[in-house]
Amino acid sequence: MKRADASYRKGLRLYTDGKYAEAEAELQSAWELNPTYDVAYNLGLTKYQLKKHKEAAQHLSFALRHWPLMKAAAEKRPEAERRLAVSRALVGAVNVMVSVAGAEVLVDGTAVGKTPLEGAVFVDPGEHRVEARLLGYETASQTVSVAKGGTAEVTLAMAPAKSEPQAAAPGAKAAEGASAPGAGAGAPAAALAPGAPVEPASPPQPRSWVPVIALGAASVVGLGVGIGTTVASNAASDDAHKQSAAIIQGRGQCVKPESSWAGPCEQVRNDASRADTLGNVARVAFIASGAFAIAAATYVLWPRPKRSESAVALPVVHSDGAGVAVMGAW
Repeated sequence: MKRADASYRKGLRLYTDGKYAEAEAELQSAWELNPTYDVAYNLGLTKYQLKKHKEAAQHLSFALRHWPLMKAAAEKRPEAERRLAVSRALVGAVNVMVSVAGAEVLVDGTAVGKTPLEGAVFVDPGEHRVEARLLGYETASQTVSVAKGGTAEVTLAMAPAKSEPQAAAPGAKAAEGASAPGAGAGAPAAALAPGAPVEPASPPQPRSWVPVIALGAASVVGLGVGIGTTVASNAASDDAHKQSAAIIQGRGQCVKPESSWAGPCEQVRNDASRADTLGNVARVAFIASGAFAIAAATYVLWPRPKRSESAVALPVVHSDGAGVAVMGAW
């Protein structure tokens, strides 16, 4: 954390001095060690100055999604929104939805995160290949074309990978040959009695896909709830910021507000509380969505136990009497 703070402060000094390339290197190092909204904001401004608008949009959008409700931070938010709008108009965006949580998403071969992605992926205008990869699933991909300032929607459905066909057991031919005439010469006296019934081995039961469908549906519902409440939380946060800005412009304050500002201040508190509540609901929904998806994947990938052979009852006759022998495997 100390290294991240040192790189962050050095990057701010270099940015103030107009040394944007050097500032970019220091802020990038701070971002990799401690990816917070303020690092993302200053790194986004630096990328903007270097005309790296795709990266600027990515960092500024992250900063705005995680912007705190503190009054000290509110003053810089309009600048972040303005720079993001300029960069966004020069690049494209791709919204990626994948049917499985935890899959790695790649755009043109470069990893951009794991599902569910937090926001849009910004790209240069043109054609791009979007892929999703996860162990145990077939790779899903789609190629899209994105215009400057436009947005493309990509939905990738991942299917479980097909298992390799198992080779025949090495002793199968030997067992087959043992049934030939004369193959049992020299066998022990405890051989099966003539005419004893032998049941064939039961085939393995097919795996039921009902739990997978149910868990997948629950995961999709959780993801939808998470996205919806995230949007609602951001909207409530924006309302709180706008109302707070209006109070400040009207020379009011909410610490000990006058009666004329009591209503607006109460609205700010309500909007902020609603944003926090919705944000917590979104986090729970995303976690639940991921848990359901992992449960579905575990069910699909977990090896099935071999079904035990049916028991066989055989008559046994010897010099002292007779009886029944039960043979089987459990």
